[in-house]
Amino acid sequence: MLTIVLFVILLAIVLLGVPIAIALGGLAVGTYFATDQAGLLLIMGQRIHAAVIGFSLLAIPFFVFAGIVMNSAGITKRIFRFAMALVGFVPGGLGQVNVVASLIFSGMSGAAAADAAGLGVVEIKAMREAGYDDAFAAAITASSSTIGPVFPPSIPLVIYGSLTTTSVISLFVAGVVPGLLMAFALMCAVFWVSIIRKYPRRPIGSLGQYGRELALSLWYGALPLGMPLIIIGGILTGIFTPTEAGTAACFYALWLGIFVYKEVAWRDLPGIIWETLTHTIKVMYIIAIAGFFGDMLIRQKIPDALISSMTSLSDSPVVIMAIILVILLVLGMFLEGIAILVITIPLFMPIIERLGYDPIQFGIVIILASMVGLLTPPVGVVLYAVSSISGVSIGRLSREVLPYLAGILIVLVAVTFYSPLSLWLVEVVRN
Repeated sequence: MLTIVLFVILLAIVLLGVPIAIALGGLAVGTYFATDQAGLLLIMGQRIHAAVIGFSLLAIPFFVFAGIVMNSAGITKRIFRFAMALVGFVPGGLGQVNVVASLIFSGMSGAAAADAAGLGVVEIKAMREAGYDDAFAAAITASSSTIGPVFPPSIPLVIYGSLTTTSVISLFVAGVVPGLLMAFALMCAVFWVSIIRKYPRRPIGSLGQYGRELALSLWYGALPLGMPLIIIGGILTGIFTPTEAGTAACFYALWLGIFVYKEVAWRDLPGIIWETLTHTIKVMYIIAIAGFFGDMLIRQKIPDALISSMTSLSDSPVVIMAIILVILLVLGMFLEGIAILVITIPLFMPIIERLGYDPIQFGIVIILASMVGLLTPPVGVVLYAVSSISGVSIGRLSREVLPYLAGILIVLVAVTFYSPLSLWLVEVVRN
């Protein structure tokens, strides 16, 4: 009963517009007073401090900084040109280019918002000029940006690894195949929509012409395209930890922006650093309060009560995982991704352990489920971001993303119930 009461109150507070960190902290404090355990507030500082001292969390500001620098350095245009040469001739043309460019960019920034902000303006402008419908351009831009938090490097996976003490390197490796599957599913949806609507595509020309344009675009974008290889390759080969990969990404992005392309000036750095700090502080504040909130849940034995309730419904791991999946998808309609992580991990991890479900696989599942939430109203963060840069209304955009949302949901269900999709590459790397 306490579990239901707490989460109804929490959801109501968040829907009233109270910041998630304040809602979590206030509810935890209120619960201790309501249960005559106010003395336990003495450990509040300790629990908050313990939540944010993990070494892996240092990767967050580095990847945020690298993403901001790349958005300022003209790198997105070079990525877009290469993607255009690679798949622009496929039915759907620039829609396919949109997905491939987002996949490449996700190997640098690890955040959906960075993808939508960085590539979104370039992609939507190009699609408009080519005669594509505004809603189509905005929908595929919003949908493809959700690849970023799944495909490595990924800021949400860093947070999940810190909260669950799961290897961040293993989580990054586990995200490769699901990220590629997301891209494939979105490209299939673009193909289907484009055939129905008879959207244009770039003529492929002769094989020689295709090869020349591909080679030129590769030369033009070789240095930016090298960043995902450095980051992902360094992590997979053990040269970098995820945190060290973040610092390498920062230095590489600065080198490109300041010395190679000269589109970032030294005077721009204070603004970039300030933007990085504000974004990082917001995330770390939520994580810090979430540590205190999670400790309160454990002391109130709420995870134990939830385990008993769910196992009384069924002892089948498939059924229980299906229930968890539905809960995550419903929460995604009202909360943004990090909020879902910090609220549900203390509740669901004991259930996952009881089921014998791999925590690495569950990490990919929970991030994928939160990506669906970014595309579903009323709190679809990416929907609002893309709506603001495209001018397409939220209502129209919500309808337009449905084919792409269906593709992501298919990948989510497959990854949830077929473990090799996320764990096969992890085993290969370990061996």
